[in-house]
This record gives sequence, structure tokens and C-alpha cells, in this order.
Amino acid sequence: MKLMGYFHTLTLFTALLAALLLVTPSTAQSVTPTDAYRALPSEIPEKFEPVTDSFDYIRRDVMIPMRDGVKLHTVILVPKGAKGAPVLLTRTPYNATELTSHAQSAHLGPILDGYDNATDVIVEGGYIRVVQDVRGKYGSEGDYVMNRPLRGPQNPTPVDHATDTYDTIEWLVKNIPESNGKVGILGISYDGFLPLMALVNPHPALKVAVPMNPMVDGWIGDDWFHNGAFRQQTMPYIYEQVATRRNEAKWWTSHVDDYDMFMRAGSAGELGRRRGMEQIGFWRKLLEHPSYDAFWRDQAVDRVLATQPLKVPVMLVHSLWDQEDIYGAIAVYRAIKPKDTNNDKVFLVMGPWHHGQEIEDGSTLGALNFDSDTALYFRRDILRPFLDRYLKDGPPQAEVSPVTAFETGTNTWQRLSAWPAGCPSGCTIHPTAIYFSAGLKLSFTAPKSGDAAFEGYISDPAKPVPFRARPSQPAGYSRGVPWSQWLVDDQREASGRPDVVAFVSDVLSEPVKISGQPVANLVASTSGTDSDWIVKLIDLYPDEVANHPALGGYQLMVAADIFRGRYRESLETAKPIASGKPLLYRFNLPTANHVFLPGHRIMVQVQSSWFPLYDRNPQTFIPNIFWAKPEDYRKAEQRVYHTPGQASFIELPLVTMP
Repeated sequence: MKLMGYFHTLTLFTALLAALLLVTPSTAQSVTPTDAYRALPSEIPEKFEPVTDSFDYIRRDVMIPMRDGVKLHTVILVPKGAKGAPVLLTRTPYNATELTSHAQSAHLGPILDGYDNATDVIVEGGYIRVVQDVRGKYGSEGDYVMNRPLRGPQNPTPVDHATDTYDTIEWLVKNIPESNGKVGILGISYDGFLPLMALVNPHPALKVAVPMNPMVDGWIGDDWFHNGAFRQQTMPYIYEQVATRRNEAKWWTSHVDDYDMFMRAGSAGELGRRRGMEQIGFWRKLLEHPSYDAFWRDQAVDRVLATQPLKVPVMLVHSLWDQEDIYGAIAVYRAIKPKDTNNDKVFLVMGPWHHGQEIEDGSTLGALNFDSDTALYFRRDILRPFLDRYLKDGPPQAEVSPVTAFETGTNTWQRLSAWPAGCPSGCTIHPTAIYFSAGLKLSFTAPKSGDAAFEGYISDPAKPVPFRARPSQPAGYSRGVPWSQWLVDDQREASGRPDVVAFVSDVLSEPVKISGQPVANLVASTSGTDSDWIVKLIDLYPDEVANHPALGGYQLMVAADIFRGRYRESLETAKPIASGKPLLYRFNLPTANHVFLPGHRIMVQVQSSWFPLYDRNPQTFIPNIFWAKPEDYRKAEQRVYHTPGQASFIELPLVTMP
């Protein structure tokens, strides 16, 4: 019986197979998989509505219209139950959604706990948090322009960051019912440049601005150049930031050591060509404007704000070891402080931080330990009271000192009336020369006649001086990359190279305090027709330091910068250097507030390359260093002079007590 059943089943299967083989194509198409699937409804709803009743905040994603019709994507986070709360706005090219989504949480703190959010201040202060994509980036419409200039010679359109901020605030105060109608704007770096733009024709509801580590002048001393020398390790940032709206194009590595990558390419222009960067509008502008021409001058924010009335209280936040924007905050302070006739609208905070460290842990930086969390002190005792005073209703909150400056070396905070002249206890600041002398000595006594005339070294572009110990890792904030600490790196490796000269003082018996900008006065010659000069003011620690063995003999940069020699006579017009002729190169070093303690020594290092952070000077004058060819790079004999008629020195802003 089982056998007969088997044959019966086989016969039916054969008949069915034959029938299927006889089906015509048109018949086969009459029953399709799609028809069959229609019987199963999709399990994905047409519109999913999350249930967030348990959240302690309300999230709103909106598109805010600007005056030209472009809409900007904006995330609004309102604390649950808020009533009459002020708004803290940040405008950003770095993805508003990501900056407000650091975690999947029912609580406001975790979702904000990341870059550009002073989270404890926002959450504990009960602020409404608003983060907006600038035009042309991520969720916003419109065209993206790096550091979009104000309307004028460099921007013929009717809109800029000032108008976009005005239009945004206008919408916010009309459409957030939980708000008290007062808005503050703050941010770091690029997001710190944007609060400065908001000060141009500000909206009446804008009550305070906090630019932290702002980009201000990209040629003189912030991101792109320093005194004409190109910061070529910014190239990956430019590539990723400008190539696509959502930063989808990623720079790739070709060498473990950036030093090798840039050396193999030859020049920054050639590396950019190999990476296809001439498709990027901002890169083309850099190639076209290597000098300090109108393109750079017109958009230098300190110059712009110097011409504007001062209407909104501003707190400028500066990091003393800012590896990216060490120029901007101090430059803006100098530009706008003279307008603050009542000493109640311009405030300055200087901390012992890297770029953006004021919203992180501020207890240490590299090998340095500050004996307290300096960043927490800033947020709790300075930033929060400052914001509350101007943004919250009710009686005025606590006063904030016009200047709050951390003094490195002694690790103490100072409250001052102005910077740098507001030093406490009746002290005075005198520009005081510390001279280079024969025998590689550094002294407050001017050199004498009869001493050797100069110290010399050979600068070889084929073997440039590394700006930090190799392998040189890319600039950036990926996990494990120590980019943020390079300004506090130990400089003893450089001081031992034959192409670096190091002048050293005697051991100090008394403290030496400086407050302000040291100024390099370098009398030097080169056998070439162009040259870079790097001057580093260094605190040389004792050979052994109790309780801090890592600091024994440490060489800590207090202030350092580079100057491209072709701009000695004019920043706008590059000129060849007279070969073999001693010439004066005078340029500012970054602001310092430091005490060289007894038992320490003062050191100054001079060199002619700082690679690969800065592109190599070929030491042969060519019109545009971006396109230097291999044959342009030549060795040069460099001389640093220290005789009575040709004295090199650092002008220190020396603090003396009465």
C-alpha cells in the first residue's frame, strides 16, 4: 500500500510539473510575488510617533526661514515644565542633530554631553537649548561658504551669518512659548566665530555672547596660516568639511607618519592636487591668496568689530595653549575693549587649556597638573553666573570680574580690571628685553662689543625639524590622537638638533612674571632668498622636580610662533630676502600669563622649519610656495646675530611689583 501511494504521488507531481511547463509567459505574469505579498500588510507604520512622556525634555526639529527664503535646520530642546526660560543658541557647521544626540536617553544631560555643549551649565541652569545648522551644511538649505564673510566686497549676496542669526532669533522669540524672550549665543572654534558675527547689527533679544576659542583671522594667527606660513595639517579638515554637505567625503591616509606623507608630496599644493582638492572652492581660494590681501583683511573679525558699535555684553574665552585658534580671542578683546567705557560689556577669561578644553576636564594638560579642575571652575563660577546675570529674569545675579586669568607656573586664578594692564596690587608691566648672547646665553644684560657676532646653523628642507616627536599623527580629535597637546610637548628633542639654536639663561633666583604678548626681535640672515623663522619662549624646569619626575628637565613652550620671511617688509606683497644680509624680523608671540619660578631657567629656541604642521619654505624665493618644485628646495646657512648693533632679543611683558 505504501508503494502504491508513492506512485500515485509521483504521478500527480509529474502532471503538475507538465502543466507548469505549458504555461505561457503571459499566463505566468498574471500571478506575481507582489500580488501574493499584498496580502501581508507592512509592519512599519506610515509615520511613527515616539512616546516620550517620561522624557525630561521636549525636542522640536524645525526649519526656520531666512529673509532670502532659505530654511535652516534647527533643533530646540525645552526642559519639561519650563516657563519663562532663556534660550542658549549655538550655530554650527558640525551637524545640529549629532550635537544634540550624544546618547539615546530620556534625560537632557546625556544627549548634550559632548562637543560644544557646556552641559552642566545648560542643564543645571534650566536653559532652552537651540542648535542650528548653518546654511549649506547638514539639514539646512542654501550654499555653504567657509567662514562666510559679511555682506560687502567678499560677499555680494544679501545674507551673511549676522542676518541669519538675526532672523533665527526673531523666529525663536516668537515661536517658543516657554521662553522669556532673552537669547544668549555661545560656541567654540568655528562655533565661536559665529557669536562674533551675531554682534553685527544684533537682534534686540540677543542679550549676551560667549565666543570661546573663536576663529578670527585665518592668515595672521588662527587656522589656515600663521604670519604667512601655511598650516598644511588643516588640509584633511578642509577636505572633509567643504567637499560635501554632510562631510561624507573622507580624507585617507597613505602613511602612518604625516611627516612622510607631506614630504613625499613635495608641496601642499601638489598634495592637494593628488587628492582632487581643486574641486573645493575654499581650497582654490587658499591657493589664490597666499598673502595678506583684501580677501583676508576684509573678513578679519577683529577688524570688522572694531568698526561696530558695542551693544551686547561679550565674554571672550581664550586658551593659553590653544593649538588651533590661539590668536582670535585676544585680538577681538584688543579691538573692542576701548569701546567699553563703563567696563561692563567686554569680559575676558584665560585658562590653561587646549582648544575647547574649558568644557571638558581642566585638571591637567599633557604633563602639566593644575592642582584643580580649572574648567569646572570656569563653568561653575564664571560662565554660569555670567549667563544668568544677563539672561534670567529677576534681580541681577552675581558680578563677574572684567578679566579672569589663570597664571601658569603658580597655578592661581586672578581677577583683574583689564588685560594686561589690570594686574593686582599696584604692579606695572614694562616691555623688557631678554637678549641672545655669545655662548648661547640668554640675559637681561645687552650684549657687549667683542663677543662673537652670531650663532649659525644649516636649514635643510630635505630634513625639516619635526614640530613634535615622530611619528607625526594627523591633526584631529579621534580617540588616541594627541593633537590637542602639542603646544605643551617637551621641546628638549628639538633643542638637541644641529638645526636649532637654543639660548638659555642662568638659573633664576627670583620669580620672573610676564603678562601679555612677548615680541620676537630677531636679527638674522640667510644664504637663501626666503626663509621661515620660528621663535619659542620656553620654561626650562630644574633637572629634577619633586613629586613630578616627568617634569625633570622639561622644556615647556610658554609662547611660540612662526614668521615667513618674505613678508618682512609687507604682509600683502611677498618679496625676496637679501641673501646674507642681517635683517630685523619683528613679530608677536601668543599671549602668556606665566611665572618662571626660582630654580627654573628661561630658554629661547630658534629654527627655520616646523614640519609637517607648517609647509616647508623652499628657501629660494618663488611667487607661490604652494607650487614649489623639488628643485626649489635648497639648504641655507642661517645666522642669528647678537652684537650691540645687531642684537636679537625677546621683548617680555615683564610684571614688576611696587
